[in-house]
Amino acid sequence: MVTTLDQAINQTIDTLISESELKERVSQLAAQLSSDYASQDLMLVCILRGGVVFLTDLMRELTIPHHIDFMAVSSYRPGVRESDGMVRITLDLLTDIQGRNVLLVEDIVDTGYTVSRVLDLLSTRSPASLRVCCLLDKAERRKVEVPIDYVGFQIPDKFVVGYGLDMDEYWRNLSYIGVVRI
Repeated sequence: MVTTLDQAINQTIDTLISESELKERVSQLAAQLSSDYASQDLMLVCILRGGVVFLTDLMRELTIPHHIDFMAVSSYRPGVRESDGMVRITLDLLTDIQGRNVLLVEDIVDTGYTVSRVLDLLSTRSPASLRVCCLLDKAERRKVEVPIDYVGFQIPDKFVVGYGLDMDEYWRNLSYIGVVRI
């Protein structure tokens, strides 16, 4: 756990996915989404805070009209790197999604607790469709099976930071996905 700026500065971070690999894959995902949702009403729902960088780059690459909204969801306690499985919605949507095609945009899916809880909640609101797009899939950590329709990268069970993902709120600003040497 990083608790101070000095400790964060002294962390060693190894590149797992480079900036150029991220750009290329996000562009590919956007092309697929643009094709799959052509002539449809698409609502991108981003899970804050980690997903915001991915959402921003993804929506810039989309060639179709779309709307965005945000949710904040937590299944981690401060300073703890393991989900406790208790998913809390701390910010809900401002937009009615009834009858709309909803794409949940998530930075990483590991245990599946968060995505499962959000899908359960959103499905009660009668969207026309409800799918998931995640940048990183850490399938070997899955505790709850969840459908993931669009995946950027399959990654190993390593603690990753960068491109919106953090370690105690540090390293979200990295332009690549890195593994922290602990």
